[in-house]
Amino acid sequence: MSQGPRSGLAAVSSALLAMSRHLEVRDVLKTIVASARELLDAQYAALGVPDDHGGFAQFVVDGVSDEQWKAIGPLPRQHGILAAMLHEATPERLADVREDPRFGGWPSAHPDLVDFLGLPIRDGDEVIGALFLANKNCPKPEGGCGFTEDDEELLAILAQHAAIALTNARLYERSRELTIAEERSRLAHELHDAVSQKLFSLRLTAQAATALVDRDPTRAKGELQQVAALAAEAADELRAAVVELRPAALDEDGLAATLRTHIQVLDRAHTARVTFAAHSFRALPAAQEEAMLRVAQEALHNALRHSGAAHVDVTVDRCGGGAVLRVTDDGSGFEPTAIRRVGRHLGLVSMRDRTSGVGGTLTVESAPGKGTTIEMEVPGG
Repeated sequence: MSQGPRSGLAAVSSALLAMSRHLEVRDVLKTIVASARELLDAQYAALGVPDDHGGFAQFVVDGVSDEQWKAIGPLPRQHGILAAMLHEATPERLADVREDPRFGGWPSAHPDLVDFLGLPIRDGDEVIGALFLANKNCPKPEGGCGFTEDDEELLAILAQHAAIALTNARLYERSRELTIAEERSRLAHELHDAVSQKLFSLRLTAQAATALVDRDPTRAKGELQQVAALAAEAADELRAAVVELRPAALDEDGLAATLRTHIQVLDRAHTARVTFAAHSFRALPAAQEEAMLRVAQEALHNALRHSGAAHVDVTVDRCGGGAVLRVTDDGSGFEPTAIRRVGRHLGLVSMRDRTSGVGGTLTVESAPGKGTTIEMEVPGG
């Protein structure tokens, strides 16, 4: 086995334990990549999870700075060596990846990769990812690869455990989503039953009052007072239901963490790259955080379902005592002068209502072919 900085059984055990410690898929992927790079003493490591459209639903790297990653550009497609690992499900160990006949080049900002070791991650017969390392930190044999057979065996062990950790994380997230869906369904039924009963009582009482107006005004007045009481009860029940329907994660984790988790799910589910960043953000009153979450969800839905965007960026920044939310996409955009016509279709009316309801302002910037930016600013509590 290679004598890197953390070789040996203890290092392997540490890496495997780190993989199993996380339940979020993105965290699992990052841990796998970082563990593999450190354990095999490589300069670069990456793990790609394929989608069904010839690209990658997720692609995690280690050894590349955020600035480098942004400069590199869009995620790679399933071609060349990556395609071989995914479609043929075979290991690849190369002295110089650039000399392989399947090599198709890379963007100008991409670091130079030389010696290369890659393995598919398999769950039974299904290939669920490709894990690879490049540029081993060691003297290279003349015309040979720095990665050894022992390295390949070690990476195979990591890949097997990575498959288990990734599958478990996916099951956990799916279970959580189902639990949330079931709870919301339960609340919806309870809300429907409670409100239906109150509205039925309101209708009957109002009919009785109407019938009594001419022949018994005193009793009619009593019935109308009952109508007012029933209406107040219905409003209280609706208000309580809305509070209960507030996302649990928002109460537990706050806006930034809830948005980050939501966007990670969207990034996996769509071909578009969806990113999130929070800068100097601090907690806001519950009503404001919920309004910002709902506006972000509506704007993300528009960008991912209607705009044809390849990239959607979401940021939350501190702004005085309050905060500003921005959702920017590079999609088809629309003509701002036609905003009244498209407003309802794009949910802009709902977004404006939510924003004004917490004392904020909503700005929409767009142009045909130039993408769209939705900006929501709210004051501090």
